[in-house]
Amino acid sequence: MFPVISLLTFVTLALGVATSPVVVVDRSPILSLPLKRVNNFTSGHDILAHDLARARATGQPVKRQSSEPVTNQVVSYTAVVGVGAPSAEYDLIVDTGSSNTWVGAGKAYVRTSTSINTGNRVSVSYGSGDFSGTEFFDTVNLLSGINGQSIGVASESEGFEGVDGILGIGPVDLTEGTVENTTTVPTVTDNLFAQGTIPQNLVAVSFRPTTISSDTNGELTFGGTDSSKFTGEITFVYVSCLPRVGDHWGISQTVTYGSTSILDNTDGIVDTGTTLILFEETAFESYVTATGGVMDENTGLLRVTTAQFSALQNLNFNIGSTTFSLTPNAQIFPRSLNRFIGGSADNIYLIVANLGPSGGEPFNFVNGYAFLERFYSVYDTGNNRVGIATTPFTNATTN
Repeated sequence: MFPVISLLTFVTLALGVATSPVVVVDRSPILSLPLKRVNNFTSGHDILAHDLARARATGQPVKRQSSEPVTNQVVSYTAVVGVGAPSAEYDLIVDTGSSNTWVGAGKAYVRTSTSINTGNRVSVSYGSGDFSGTEFFDTVNLLSGINGQSIGVASESEGFEGVDGILGIGPVDLTEGTVENTTTVPTVTDNLFAQGTIPQNLVAVSFRPTTISSDTNGELTFGGTDSSKFTGEITFVYVSCLPRVGDHWGISQTVTYGSTSILDNTDGIVDTGTTLILFEETAFESYVTATGGVMDENTGLLRVTTAQFSALQNLNFNIGSTTFSLTPNAQIFPRSLNRFIGGSADNIYLIVANLGPSGGEPFNFVNGYAFLERFYSVYDTGNNRVGIATTPFTNATTN
């Protein structure tokens, strides 16, 4: 998800492949938190609308109009996070596209002896939803406690049915302007590192494909990487310093379909809060031509025939010096879940969608959950870089 705040230019290293220092692969003293996948959708149209609303809100300092519909039509990964002492548990969306942590959308915040009310107003709009309330400092438990973590306690929220809030693990600059009397708010990752709980200021995310509506099949790892979740080497690239990417986990990539050019080297973001893979309009149209897909009126997604699916080629993402390929199976929506998006059980739907005209949106692509369920991702604040690696499920035929 993307908070609606002003775009700021990163003060970062130049674009390129980050080769050092090497992230230590270790099981201790890093923290690994299980993630649960929850499908909350009734329509492919709603999934796409939700993704586009967030993407198009980025960098535009305007509030969502109250008359606009709000839906929580996404594939979400949630973590159970404890707050307070004694700890109350909250089910929070894990979001690399925002950086505030907040509770109260579903379960009400429980004040304990560790709760400190700062009195500061906090408000974030995500395009597809929003919340407002009051900032508290409290103990946040992610297997290990974080003392004095700033959290938002929602008095109002829209677009977050079925969850209690968000665990924001994006870059800290995304918090600018969200809490009054405060410049930026350290993220949970920042504070885990600052308090000496983890050895490195980074967080890694492991998803894997599944065909059931609810499945605890992911992992969030703070302070290092879990070598059992990826294969080969991790390719690191410096976070994009291009203004259009704003303060997100921005990267540059080139995309081909087989040998056909789809997207020239350009800037975009990696985001756990987006369900689909979004390409700017020209690249999307190239993908449509190459695959032969047609727009399906019932779902709002591209549809291919069985023969076209058999002829699909790999969709290749060149990031840094490495090519990461989505197999034909990885390019389709899980067929066992077709009925949940208004589709036919026998149809085959693609997970690439149209972001809009190049230059008309904040960036040219979003690598969302459909990409990340096939690849391990690392968000390294300490070295201002993003890492991608293959996994045992990169070539799975789950769908």
